[in-house]
Amino acid sequence: MKRTLLLLLMAGACQLANAQTYAEKLGFPKGKKVIIFHVDDAGMSYDSNVGTRKSLNEGVATSTSVMMPCGWVPEFMALYKQNPKWDVGVHLTLTSEWKTYRWQPLSGKDKAPTLYDPEGSLWHEVAQVVQHSSADDVEKEIREQVARFRQFGIEPSHIDSHMGTLFTPKFVERYVKVGIEEKIPVMFPCGHNTLISSSLKGQGQGQLIAAAQEVGKKLWASGLPVLDDLFADTGWNLPAGQEPTDENLRAFKTKKFIEILDKAQPGVTMIIVHSTDPTPVFSHFSGSGNSRKGDMLAMMDPELKSYMEKNGIVLSTFKELKERRKGVR
Repeated sequence: MKRTLLLLLMAGACQLANAQTYAEKLGFPKGKKVIIFHVDDAGMSYDSNVGTRKSLNEGVATSTSVMMPCGWVPEFMALYKQNPKWDVGVHLTLTSEWKTYRWQPLSGKDKAPTLYDPEGSLWHEVAQVVQHSSADDVEKEIREQVARFRQFGIEPSHIDSHMGTLFTPKFVERYVKVGIEEKIPVMFPCGHNTLISSSLKGQGQGQLIAAAQEVGKKLWASGLPVLDDLFADTGWNLPAGQEPTDENLRAFKTKKFIEILDKAQPGVTMIIVHSTDPTPVFSHFSGSGNSRKGDMLAMMDPELKSYMEKNGIVLSTFKELKERRKGVR
């Protein structure tokens, strides 16, 4: 999963070490680490749905978002109706990255022709979307995916971006525009951004950081909540030589998540996971099954929950952030 553009856009956006965090602005106690463990890719497959359900109901995961163009969306939305307390948003999807398992835009080729690759699906890679797709067509697709979510009779808790496509300069304005107009929280961090900055490894920030500062201010001024930090690169694989047993996957991933939580600074931080309970079918289109299963097992690991409790880490959701934002001028 390519995150470079996402990181360049958002990292270091509001490097104000002594400033009030967005968590404090939202009424959380000063100095608290407020974490959203967010499960990406619900609705992509049966396996993804099972992993998401287990992580939300049996683990520390607090939020998820749905890939509305994918075939297993109806099943997941039925699960959501059975679990109405879940925090569920729209995982705005502009790519179809797998080689043999593909999905198409919801807008239709007559309305948004630049979203389609030669096979009639969404483009495989973020760079291809940026090269071929118009901002107007992307905005149409964003609105169609939000509209389809609402057709199930449920309001999305937030919107975010699959593979970071909408964080590129060409599209970010449309992404923010739709969130503000529809009054849906937009996943976009503009706080101390400690974890994102640590991923840059000296890469330049420049105008992209300044642009991110302005986006964050715009979101907050519109009445929407803003995150302080984000960590997205959780696709760690087991060290060479380790067998991918459930115990090894669980222990390895739990250790890695605890390391990230140690590095996180006070504020609202979203940590992205891809919890999946892979069946044999999953391996036919993706080689990421073991890593994704490790995410699910870690989310359900009592050791991770115990660590968070002992260290006073607060779990939250976009629903809670939105409610808290209503009471802040």
